[in-house]
Amino acid sequence: MGSRKCGGCLSGLLIPLALWSITVNILLYFPNGQTSYASSNKLTNFVWYFEGICFSGVMMLIVAAVLLVLENDNNYKCCQSENCSKKYMTLLSIIFSALGIAFSGYCLVISVLGLVQGPYCRTLNGWEYAFEGTAGRFLTDSSIWIQCLEPAHVVEWNIILFSILIVLSGLQVIICLIRVIIQLSKILCGTYSVIIQPGII
Repeated sequence: MGSRKCGGCLSGLLIPLALWSITVNILLYFPNGQTSYASSNKLTNFVWYFEGICFSGVMMLIVAAVLLVLENDNNYKCCQSENCSKKYMTLLSIIFSALGIAFSGYCLVISVLGLVQGPYCRTLNGWEYAFEGTAGRFLTDSSIWIQCLEPAHVVEWNIILFSILIVLSGLQVIICLIRVIIQLSKILCGTYSVIIQPGII
């Protein structure tokens, strides 16, 4: 009972994390609240991977909804044996938690790549990735951020929002991983008996 309540709480946490991921990813399309850069495709290419909107957002909302349904006691009725039903739901929970790790892990990787690459901005040489060759060293050297002339403060905008996406997706990975460990412990430690007794069928 306690593990199911814990699992339900963890699944519930995925919902606000997913909603925040969608919000943060949308903000990346509008540096300083301006829409002109998105319409003219003058944004970092990693924004168009929809990591926060689709994978860490909508897909994680679906995963969270399914996991919450699986935690419901009324679902343990799919087999003639209650033990069989619990086993089946546990396996489904592991599968969807693993999918959650994949979806949020994708967002995590893309966000890290977007952060390290730096923004697409206008410099004295025209529109380019001004810090692409720095291997992320520009993140700790704010004196070179002035190379980006337009959009204004785009370096700070990208750093803050990609960093938030990294934190949000990282938390999603941790939550889903904890859920996998909890469900595996139920199977491996014998919370649900693997063998159905002959007289039950």
